[in-house]
Amino acid sequence: MLDPVPPPPAWLREAVEPWALRFNLPVLADHCHEVVTVFIVYLFIHYVLSPWLSAKLFPRHYPNLNKRTQLNWNVHVVSLVQSTFICAVALWVIFTDEERMSLSSGERVLGYSGACALISSLAVGYFIYDLIVSTIYVKMFGIGMLFHAISALWVFSFGFRPFVNFYAPTFILYELSSPFLNIHWFLDKLNMTGSSLQWYNGMALLVVFFFCRLFWGTWQSAVIYVDMFNAVRQTWAAGPSSPLNPVDISAQIFQARDDGSLCINEACVRANAEITKYSKHTTGGVPTWLVATYITSNLILNGLNYYWFSKMIETVMKRFRPSPTPKDASAKDTKKSTEHNKENSTMEDLAQQAVLDAASKLEQEEGSLFLGDVDQSAASGIDAGLSDLRNRKA
Repeated sequence: MLDPVPPPPAWLREAVEPWALRFNLPVLADHCHEVVTVFIVYLFIHYVLSPWLSAKLFPRHYPNLNKRTQLNWNVHVVSLVQSTFICAVALWVIFTDEERMSLSSGERVLGYSGACALISSLAVGYFIYDLIVSTIYVKMFGIGMLFHAISALWVFSFGFRPFVNFYAPTFILYELSSPFLNIHWFLDKLNMTGSSLQWYNGMALLVVFFFCRLFWGTWQSAVIYVDMFNAVRQTWAAGPSSPLNPVDISAQIFQARDDGSLCINEACVRANAEITKYSKHTTGGVPTWLVATYITSNLILNGLNYYWFSKMIETVMKRFRPSPTPKDASAKDTKKSTEHNKENSTMEDLAQQAVLDAASKLEQEEGSLFLGDVDQSAASGIDAGLSDLRNRKA
């Protein structure tokens, strides 16, 4: 599929292209305007739109927050807008890009699609914003969030080589759970902790997190590992490259698509032709270090997702385990306490509280990894006995 956004102005492309070629990111020259536009839009949302609109929509809450929490609020607003928008675009590309569906294993690794590059541009623009904010407020957010921004920017820039350009919309769907996590945070700040709205949002968060990050993410990770292994094997089989004897594996990677016999319009012909648009930059195949870097990053991210989900499940299970009684408690006291708990905690209440606790646990776990110097305050919660699970980034 062709990029629906018009190409950059000639002056911008000419200014960016030498640097893009120098860093082996030739695709960036054709998408630099998208990266710049997205970056500026998110800066505008953070510093102008969010403070103004939040004060208008929530006059009893936002203006009364301290400067630190207002900053965090604005970061969450940008995150909410970004994750919602980029996931909508990614789903649109996945379901409508017919050329993308026809790519071979090698083309999925080294081929180019304008629509998939658009996803990379949207992601890179956001992560540049994330990097700037993390750098400016590094004392507040911590070094962990700064490294996270750097690593995310590094991985998504691979699509501009192009490398695994096909998978940009696939793995950006990890972000489908982010809107629900952001909404959970906002509801706490709006004094709606434990509300029905937060419970429904928590249910959606758990379901989406499982299916997108664990089920979908693990499956697609296995697929991309196979594709990259095939590409590396072809590179190794071609032997070492030298100026006198350069390696060119393009014929092994790309299918013949020049005749346009399968197309019914010009857009289809152009979309098929652009798959090999940057093939001269990938004739030497896939560097082993690049594959190793990508797989390492992917394994770390998947490992974190499983870790976070295990913590969510652990939190849910705690709700349904009977509370331990002191060793010196009499059987009578134990029985009385049990009966009291049965009267005041129905299974429905336990289920609702468990979901809210799990959502709070996910927020806490992600925050503890990526946020450093954060004020910790117990939210007005559902259960004071589990207030330690509801520490907030404030």
